[in-house]
Amino acid sequence: MARKELKDELLSLRKSAAAHRSEIAAIKRDVKALMVALRATQRALPKPEAAPTKEPGTSSARGPKSSAKELDAAAFAALRQSFGITQAQMAKLVEASPLSVYKWESGKVTPRAAQLERIQAVMKMGKRAVANRLAA
Repeated sequence: MARKELKDELLSLRKSAAAHRSEIAAIKRDVKALMVALRATQRALPKPEAAPTKEPGTSSARGPKSSAKELDAAAFAALRQSFGITQAQMAKLVEASPLSVYKWESGKVTPRAAQLERIQAVMKMGKRAVANRLAA
């Protein structure tokens, strides 16, 4: 085929490819906007309370019966306060960043499995053991 004949066919292909790319970009923008709206809606919804499942006489999230897959944010914050330590000190104990501890306590994020294991180990410790480990 001659170059002139191909030029017309290529031009139409290029135009359609450009149109497809712009449609894809528009769809990506729409998806991003919908994701932002979804997150805003989820933040606006009231969070379910975990208090009814907890018995009043039990200690907060201690022992193997505590949730191995999920961390109760309020119980974690109460544990830290019962130890009388800061978020930075708790972060040192569980080998995480202070920002992570803040996010776990506020319920914005749940820890990963490896971090949950370290948190469980700290939850089994007493006040003296925590103080000794922080002093070391």
